[in-house]
Amino acid sequence: MNKILTLIKREWLIIAGGVAGAAGGYLYWYFIGCNSGTCAITSSPLNSTLYGIVLGGLVFSLFKKNKKNESGN
Repeated sequence: MNKILTLIKREWLIIAGGVAGAAGGYLYWYFIGCNSGTCAITSSPLNSTLYGIVLGGLVFSLFKKNKKNESGN
């Protein structure tokens, strides 16, 4: 349990990005999505949500500071 809490504290920004991306992906499917079923990502709420999780995590990871670069090395 302690390892999980340590991981969450260390990677909280990426986790927050995944949560925001999941919400964004689902909302995109709900309001804009593809009704015909021909769109691979937006025709299903699951696909749209998973795609949002990945993109949200990647975008939020851009703002994570690298401790190696902070020391000046």
